[in-house]
Amino acid sequence: MLQQNIHFSGKFARVAALAILALVFLADNGSTAPKDKPAPQLQGMVREFNASLAEVQQAVQAVQHDQIIHGTLMFDKEPILSGAEATDQTPLFEPWIEEGTVYFKIREKVVAPRHFIETGDQGTIGVRYVVSLAAEDRVRVRIDALYFETFHRVAHLSDGTVEKSEMKEIKDRIDSIRQAAIDAAESRRRKESAELVRQSYIRQREDEATKLGTLESDEKRLVAQLRELHRELERRVKAPGADLKAAPFQSAATLKPISAYTDLLILIITPNWLGVETPEGQRGWIYADRLEPLP
Repeated sequence: MLQQNIHFSGKFARVAALAILALVFLADNGSTAPKDKPAPQLQGMVREFNASLAEVQQAVQAVQHDQIIHGTLMFDKEPILSGAEATDQTPLFEPWIEEGTVYFKIREKVVAPRHFIETGDQGTIGVRYVVSLAAEDRVRVRIDALYFETFHRVAHLSDGTVEKSEMKEIKDRIDSIRQAAIDAAESRRRKESAELVRQSYIRQREDEATKLGTLESDEKRLVAQLRELHRELERRVKAPGADLKAAPFQSAATLKPISAYTDLLILIITPNWLGVETPEGQRGWIYADRLEPLP
């Protein structure tokens, strides 16, 4: 009986020792989440655009604020991962120490997103954009994407799908911006052309009005001159009338009597006689004293 108690006591002691060792092991390894693992080396995607720095920055900021993480998803029923937020900084990435302007977009509380290597649990997706000048007329864009698990505190790289999809969105935005600029320039050109046509038309109308005014003035002057010529070339028969002679002599035959106040066209002028033409076209001579100027 005593030997059984001793055997039992020894067994209990071994169990207690194992329990203590287990507690020590748990204490050493921690019952909470493991410490942060070193961040993986980001590969990123780089592309250069033949555009201005302002155009590329505008396109990148538009994609940064579109609230979508392109190229990934959580559930098959929701092919677009929305709910992303633009931010100026995030601890998901190491500080950028090279040249360029940095932009971030993050989406929190994501469950095992697609196209991130060996992902699991819940975490945050981060996308980083770096914009810098590659040449005077070329702009370089770099995109990095990773998924950081909240519990295990480990980062997972994208397989490139996110970077490729985000870059395509930026390219489409740049194309839209440049096309809008081309359309705006074409619209301005058309408006300027229409304005030039309008101004030309106005000037033409003004020139025509000036010419018309000149012609009207010339016409008035010609009418006045013609009236003056008429006064010089026409005479009116005095009352009570006169005889139209066949020759400039009193003894010449009378062709017809001319009524008083008849207008006659002067054809020939002599000291005493005037060769005239009647309104009917008959020609003859009338003594000058029998005619007077038109009123």
